[in-house]
Amino acid sequence: MNMESLLLLTEKIYSYKEDLFKFAGTLIVTVVLAFMVIKIGDIIINRILKPREQKFYFDERRILTLRTLAKSILRYSVYFVVGFTIFGQIAQLTGTDLKGFLAGAGILGVALGFGAQSLVRDFITGFFILLENQYAVGEYITTGAFSGFVEEIELRVTKLRDWGGEYHVIPNGQITAVTNFSRYSMRAVVEIGIAYEEDIDRAIDVMKRVAVEIAREFEDIIVEEPEVLGVVAFGPSEMVLRTVAKTKPMEQWRVERELRKKFKEAFDREGIEIPYPRQVIIASSSDGKRFAGGTLKGGAE
Repeated sequence: MNMESLLLLTEKIYSYKEDLFKFAGTLIVTVVLAFMVIKIGDIIINRILKPREQKFYFDERRILTLRTLAKSILRYSVYFVVGFTIFGQIAQLTGTDLKGFLAGAGILGVALGFGAQSLVRDFITGFFILLENQYAVGEYITTGAFSGFVEEIELRVTKLRDWGGEYHVIPNGQITAVTNFSRYSMRAVVEIGIAYEEDIDRAIDVMKRVAVEIAREFEDIIVEEPEVLGVVAFGPSEMVLRTVAKTKPMEQWRVERELRKKFKEAFDREGIEIPYPRQVIIASSSDGKRFAGGTLKGGAE
């Protein structure tokens, strides 16, 4: 660019200085107002949708879900208004007819729509997730390869926090199946192995006594008393006994941990062996006699 062209460009920009200042002022005011509307809106939403003792359908988790959804809708609405205002100012600054500008924007929107089908799918799926109340804020779910507590539900994404603290943001369009661990009664399942040499009936009696003890100790979270089903499998070195109990949501893991601990302590007291992997080594002596695990085969120990 030569000096003459640079001077012409400078003069042209200078001639539009008032319009440019007006555009910059409008842009700044719009952004500031948008920021204030979002902040004030968040405060109002937090006060209106405040978790409290609710009755009927609107429990605490439902209130938290509606709160995050309301904030999401507020932000998208503000972003739309800000974008529309900026487009209008650009059209006015360039002297473009607003109708023609909107028509061009509409054509551009159609073109973008074909490339943003996944975005539309995210919004539609998010709408049905909320409509069907598949899960709520604070509940523990598994979807695909991700598990965690639901921290936020928006129209486009769902945000999870897993046990390790990792934060997962999942587009709603990718949620095809959900396992919800926070609703209805859950089942605690504990399987423990005993050696083949042990008396099965004696081991089951010990486990039943432990089950009664656990039922009394955790009566506030156990819906149905633990039931010892008996032998359910034969392993390489053990017989597997299974115990099941119905618990309140999210308490099944706690009950399973306590059952395993109490079973181990009771078996130790009663002398019931919980087997561990073993190896039998067979060797031959110089005189041709065979030994297995230190025991002489076919002769005295």
